[in-house]
Amino acid sequence: MITQTIAILIAAYRELNARKLFWVTMGINLLVVALFASLGINERGVSFFIWTFDAEFFNTTIVSPELFYKWQFVIWGIPWWLTWIATILGLVTTAGMIPDLVTAGAIDTLLSKPIGRVRLFLTKYISGLLFLALQVLVFTTGCFLVIWIRGGTVEPRLFLAVPIVVLFFSYLFAFCAFVGMVTRSTMAALLLTVLFWFMVFLMNTADDVVLAQREGAIVKLEDRTLNLERQSEYADRQIESLIEQGTPILDTDGTEITDLDARRDAANPAMRASRTRLTEAEESVETWKKWSGYSVAVKTVLPKTQETVGLLRRYMLSEEDDRRLSADDSGREARDEDPAFTDPRVQERLTIAKRGRTEVWIIGTSLAFELVLLGLTALIFRRRDF
Repeated sequence: MITQTIAILIAAYRELNARKLFWVTMGINLLVVALFASLGINERGVSFFIWTFDAEFFNTTIVSPELFYKWQFVIWGIPWWLTWIATILGLVTTAGMIPDLVTAGAIDTLLSKPIGRVRLFLTKYISGLLFLALQVLVFTTGCFLVIWIRGGTVEPRLFLAVPIVVLFFSYLFAFCAFVGMVTRSTMAALLLTVLFWFMVFLMNTADDVVLAQREGAIVKLEDRTLNLERQSEYADRQIESLIEQGTPILDTDGTEITDLDARRDAANPAMRASRTRLTEAEESVETWKKWSGYSVAVKTVLPKTQETVGLLRRYMLSEEDDRRLSADDSGREARDEDPAFTDPRVQERLTIAKRGRTEVWIIGTSLAFELVLLGLTALIFRRRDF
């Protein structure tokens, strides 16, 4: 059984190896590593090959070479190369594996051998994941050497990119395998997988917006609560001063006011508007908390692609470094109208909120989605007549 499985894996590797795109992908990985190595930081600023770009607030007196290279890996290595470009190349290369498996001629030869259909399918599926693992390993090893040689530090956590990115890719590849098994078309499998990936991306983006609005509403509520407390203190001082002078606090009809809130409104007319704005802020917080709950419920049944890859950022950077990288460096004052995208306090709260989402929820629910798809695909493959 083990010998048969290894033989199928070797055959799948030879199939990928025979494709020019396999070697093109490996070459692109090495080129990206070379570009990564060409970046540097010194006492003047940032360097690229032989050129140095002066930066008063971004040099080795502020950012160490170690942190600089880690940031570069997190800023563009993870979200751009590993999450998008490398994944697209991986999908293009492996999308035809399952449709090719069930084509006439190929499937007849494989089914004539003493191997179960489920094991045959899973072996092909695993071979596709191994291809991407090799691709990510080449890129990660190159970045590891760059950070070691140029950054002066050994960063073994970079190799967490291999299992994490392969896990992320497996969600999409499971969907691609399912569509490929149903349609027997490489093009349909690739296009529908990209469309599904885009849908998940939109859902993740909507969740980020809702989460930002929720945290922004909470910050606004805290600010308005503090503002009302300060106005109340000012009004209380005004009331005490009037009482000491023996001056009664009268309503518009000439009667004396005894209610504390009414006295404060009379002493400080702005408080009535502030209290109304506070009530609006409380309602806004409840609304965004409700929508955030809906968003999490929808995301629970979908694979968490961005958050799975985001785990690498969580493991690579400390909370302090993550906050520094996420902070708004515009230097502008936050606008009261919408602090969700302008207030650095909201960005800090967002970082904490995202780090609070556990690996069990991120990976566990995503794997549940993947296992359901793999189970359906294996069931179709097992029962279909070829």
